[in-house]
Amino acid sequence: MLSRFRDSGATDTTDPTRRIALPARPTRPPLRQVARRLLLALGVLIATTLIVYVDHAGYHDNADDSVSLIDAAYYATVTLSTTGYGDITPVSDTARLVNIFVITPLRVLFLIILVGTTLEVLTERTRLQWRIERWRQTVRDHTVVIGYGTKGRSAVDTLLGQGVPKDSIVVVDPQARAIDQATHDGLVGVLGDATRAATLVRAELPRAAQVVVAPERDDTAALITLTARQLNKGATVVAAVREDENAPLLRQSGADVVVTSSSSAGRLLGMSMLSPNAGAVMEDLLTYGDGLDVTERPVTKAEAGRSPRELDDLVVAVVRGRRVLNYTEPEAAVLQLTDRLIVIKPGVPATH
Repeated sequence: MLSRFRDSGATDTTDPTRRIALPARPTRPPLRQVARRLLLALGVLIATTLIVYVDHAGYHDNADDSVSLIDAAYYATVTLSTTGYGDITPVSDTARLVNIFVITPLRVLFLIILVGTTLEVLTERTRLQWRIERWRQTVRDHTVVIGYGTKGRSAVDTLLGQGVPKDSIVVVDPQARAIDQATHDGLVGVLGDATRAATLVRAELPRAAQVVVAPERDDTAALITLTARQLNKGATVVAAVREDENAPLLRQSGADVVVTSSSSAGRLLGMSMLSPNAGAVMEDLLTYGDGLDVTERPVTKAEAGRSPRELDDLVVAVVRGRRVLNYTEPEAAVLQLTDRLIVIKPGVPATH
């Protein structure tokens, strides 16, 4: 299984512009863009017609030796389109100078407008490739969120609420609709199967600092976690599963934290039945930026050597190395400068 993932990453030649979607930029509706170009082309045609008609005495018509307004419009049309039948020609020095310095630039502008759609497509494609290459070169220590369903979107909302910038979050999902939603939300999206190493490499997962695994199926979550851990040994991997019995499998696959969605929801329901107020408080703690929040922060120099009970923040646990100590444990009675604290603080509404 591992060799299959490795091979798929090595032989992937997929065009990145078809798999990586950068945050969407506002654009004009297509009909409005076409109407704008038509108006510009019509404006150039009218301007050229008026320029020719104002100096119609400097032009010669082989048919009747006079240039009317209709003749001027005809001459402007064949000139701008580079048809040039030669039946109407500039004969005076003034008319020829106007053709050189005025009508010729207008002809170039007219042609640019006519082929503007093709040029815009090519330019936009080049610009998109440049943006993707620039993104690849600059993205570091970002967060990869795999699965942009309810769990994935909630995880992103929490990250944004904690101050994580949008440009450091990459969403991976096999559904084009989910990627469209992610880019609409201002995030980078990667379309593809996250169980394949090639897809995760496109998301630059080997250089990520955190990985959130939140697909719809538990077996898919296990494969994704295994692949992610193979590509990145040092990232923090947080995975979600539906059933408790699958949590050990996710941990064996390399997840640092496994959240069981169904049992967690069930415990919250049971707590709310026995004590609605306690359930409301727990829901408050789980909703970032509303009421009370559970956050992790380092111990300051002023707090080192003190007891967790003496701090202004409500400390519920102390993280020492890889161990999480309850604040009531004797080992957590004296804080060390290298410790981290799990505290409860008033929530700050998200501003993203």
